[in-house]
Amino acid sequence: MQKLLITIGIVLLVTGLLWPVLSKLGLGRLPGDIVIRREGFSLYFPVTTMIIISIVLTLIFRFFGK
Repeated sequence: MQKLLITIGIVLLVTGLLWPVLSKLGLGRLPGDIVIRREGFSLYFPVTTMIIISIVLTLIFRFFGK
């Protein structure tokens, strides 16, 4: 459990530090992300981005889990 929490913390820290670089890659504005904008309302649901992040995190956890 401790190893998992430390890994999650490191991933969040690295993501936060690299956010300016990641935003230039277009992460969060991929095809498949749902954006609805109406007057006085906006909804953003990053479906594709969440799938990619899930795959990357799964690979990282499987790599460190063994």
